[in-house]
Amino acid sequence: MAVRDTPGTVAAGGGTKIAIRDAAVRLFGAKGFEQTSLREVADAVGITKASLYYHYASKLDLLLAIIDPIVDHMRSVVDDLDQAPRDPDNIRQVLRTYLRGLIHHRDAGALVVRDTVAIINAMADRYPDLMEASRVLREWLAGPNATEDAQLRACAALEVIGVALVSKELVPGADDSVVESSLLDAATCVLTAGGTA
Repeated sequence: MAVRDTPGTVAAGGGTKIAIRDAAVRLFGAKGFEQTSLREVADAVGITKASLYYHYASKLDLLLAIIDPIVDHMRSVVDDLDQAPRDPDNIRQVLRTYLRGLIHHRDAGALVVRDTVAIINAMADRYPDLMEASRVLREWLAGPNATEDAQLRACAALEVIGVALVSKELVPGADDSVVESSLLDAATCVLTAGGTA
């Protein structure tokens, strides 16, 4: 189903804004952020460039629309984390919640792999949020009065979970359930191998 060329029209599977974002994810991932023009994104959606500008003022705004939900997800995982009991079941649930959010955004993984510099530059304003959320999650996973070993295991567990974001690039055939079960088990093993979780 084609999108009519008017602001706010509904595309197949959602609004024009979502269709633009989805097309940008595909094109930025395939060609690179710098190499993809907004004209190509507009053409992929079936709208004019002017209609695209109605929804996104610039290519950077479009990139942020792809990245911001990932950062927002991480922030949501750590909100009120200090109130959560730190036991094996809850640790696994927190890791699962974080992992599922990354799996949800793994279509952006090719972009993350291909255009790390563009993403870092685009995230300048969000970088402190991302780093703070990561710190809170690492410290919670490591536990109170954590040893250096526990701190390193918490860092490593989050790195394992982070593979979900680029899993379509690394293991293209793996479906969401395989990514979730494999990475959740691996991250849990990293945390518990030393008996620190």
